[in-house]
Amino acid sequence: MDQFTLNLLFVGASFALYIGIAIWARAGSTSEFYAAGRGVHPVMNGMATAADWMSAASFISMAGLIAFTGYDNSSYLMGWTGGYVLLALLLAPYLRKFGKFTVSEFIGDRFYSKTARLVAVICLLVASITYVIGQMQGVGIAFGRFLEIDAFWGLLIGACVVFAYAVFGGMKGVTYTQVAQYVVLITAYTIPAVFISLQLTGNPIPALGLFGDTADGEPLLATLNQIVTDLGFNEYTAAHGSTVNMVLFTLSLMIGTAGLPHVIMRFFTVPKVSDARWSAGWSLVFIALLYLTAPAVGAMARLNISDQFWPNGTDGEAVSIETIENDPAYSWMGTWQQTGLLGWEDRNGDGLIQYYNDANPELQERAAAAGWEGNELTNFNRDILVLANPEIANLPGWVIGLVAAGGLAAALSTAAGLLLAISSAVSHDLLKGQLTPNMSEKSELMAARVSMAAAIVVSVLLGLNPPGFAAQTVALAFGLAAASIFPALMMGIFSKRINNSGAVAGMLAGLVVTLVYIFLHKGWLFIPDTNSFTDANPMLGPIQSTSFGAVGALVNFAVAYIVSGMTKETPQHIKDLVESVRIPRGAGGAVDH
Repeated sequence: MDQFTLNLLFVGASFALYIGIAIWARAGSTSEFYAAGRGVHPVMNGMATAADWMSAASFISMAGLIAFTGYDNSSYLMGWTGGYVLLALLLAPYLRKFGKFTVSEFIGDRFYSKTARLVAVICLLVASITYVIGQMQGVGIAFGRFLEIDAFWGLLIGACVVFAYAVFGGMKGVTYTQVAQYVVLITAYTIPAVFISLQLTGNPIPALGLFGDTADGEPLLATLNQIVTDLGFNEYTAAHGSTVNMVLFTLSLMIGTAGLPHVIMRFFTVPKVSDARWSAGWSLVFIALLYLTAPAVGAMARLNISDQFWPNGTDGEAVSIETIENDPAYSWMGTWQQTGLLGWEDRNGDGLIQYYNDANPELQERAAAAGWEGNELTNFNRDILVLANPEIANLPGWVIGLVAAGGLAAALSTAAGLLLAISSAVSHDLLKGQLTPNMSEKSELMAARVSMAAAIVVSVLLGLNPPGFAAQTVALAFGLAAASIFPALMMGIFSKRINNSGAVAGMLAGLVVTLVYIFLHKGWLFIPDTNSFTDANPMLGPIQSTSFGAVGALVNFAVAYIVSGMTKETPQHIKDLVESVRIPRGAGGAVDH
């Protein structure tokens, strides 16, 4: 059976499962659409939350970023997992005890203000739409490769699949679909990693194989360091960037995780407050299975791709075009070339494809002396690395098909959760909460589905021209959530002093300063004498755009406290409400307000 047919079988079977679950668990009420009827078991909710959160950025893009940068990008691992500790300890149980459907509804009630609820909706939409761009980007990449079509058509097909099961199933259908998607994605991620770890180190546990020896008896990381430095790159295990930026980036990812609306919504689906804590704990367990494997996947993928282009070592001969065209071990290059995400060019006509760091002046001189004319690997999108890794390692066809299904499961599960958060904000918080409070439940349910369909269209249009690799785009979304939503939730739960004016001013200040900083660095906002600012040349010392969310959060906190101190004190009934949410009495159950 050829590889294309295997891909269709694995992907088709997984999609049939998702859509079947959505039909079986179709939401018939707003409670089921927004919160799955508050009847999800903590273990299942933990699994669904893990799938909801481990998106295309985790499955497809993170290992690719680690592979090409090394130690510095381990901050993705630390930030994203650390955020769940914050979420479990500081937010999830209290928000569940408050007993509402959405994050915006909590902010509106806690800060006794429709304006606060509206601003929260705006913050949620900005962060969620940015996040969903990265997911749709991952969908397009995965579909494009495994259906052997252009990534544009892959993106459209993926959008249709999300529409089919998310619009009709709501939170109830999405929850049980995400349980199935977690099983698919974790299986698809770990099996190839086990195969490759056995190939390179003889150890079936990738996390241990990463610190083991290769078949030559040399430590794997030492071998990788030697290869990448010979190619003109920095050592894989060395820290290359700014410590300040790395700390801020990690912090931004942590508090951004704790402020993501589509993740927080998952904790509204369990029966009791104690279940919210257990859900967060189980989520960490299920997430750890992938995140302990990701560093090994990144390192081994980088070693494999380097060996592909320099099969005899960097002191030997580079791979020839004849080999690429005729050797089955290189057939993956032709199929990925069709997606537009991989490209090469024999610039000096010597029949070889040389791959090295053409930004390294010393290597440029060495290459010029040898008759090279620049790095001949002209395009290698980092987001393809995990998906291409089984093909590069020449693993069995069924493993490649499994990875196809896993990559799509990761992207689609998070896309569905984000689209649900967007539709809930529009239908429940904006329409029902602000514009048409007398809307019937049936009309609200229809509005939720229509707004989700509209969100899918917008996400597809924006996903066609993303602002970076999938994980980088997602990092921007985390920064926006960190700067706007997380501080409001923290102050809403733990500070009686913050009033409605302070909360609104804080959220707007955090969101605006973060957006402006991002727009300046991405070149989307032209201001004279600032168009030279980039992540290589930041405006504020070493702080890059993906790290600015932590600074935006500090601005949010500061503005909220200053404005609250200058305006009317919080009413007593709101102080009592805050106290009732925080006290441990009745922690075994939650009363819906």
